[in-house]
Amino acid sequence: MITILVVEDTTSERELICEYLRQGGYSVVSANNGSEGLAKFVATNPNVVITDLVMPGISGLELCRAVKKSSINKVPVIACTSKNQELDRLWGMKQGVDVYLTKPFSKDDILQAVRSLNVRG
Repeated sequence: MITILVVEDTTSERELICEYLRQGGYSVVSANNGSEGLAKFVATNPNVVITDLVMPGISGLELCRAVKKSSINKVPVIACTSKNQELDRLWGMKQGVDVYLTKPFSKDDILQAVRSLNVRG
């Protein structure tokens, strides 16, 4: 089974993303900030990371860089953020983001983003 780590500091959005993923048949681990997300990444070895970019402490981009640096298998990262400017998207991709989603998003947006990565569990 594919395990997805969801890192989002807004409780309602984190719970919504997790519920969408569970409905899609994925195993989900969640964290409420970048520091916790990095610890859970190391502890759980997820197949995919979905992260907000703007969080206190370790930002989503810092988390993305750490995931890419420490990940032998190059775990894909999906950014799910309110930063919707083209320069934000380009910068995120340059930092290692594989899929860049802007808020608001739908269940289909999240599930399609994960499916587009062709990850196997």
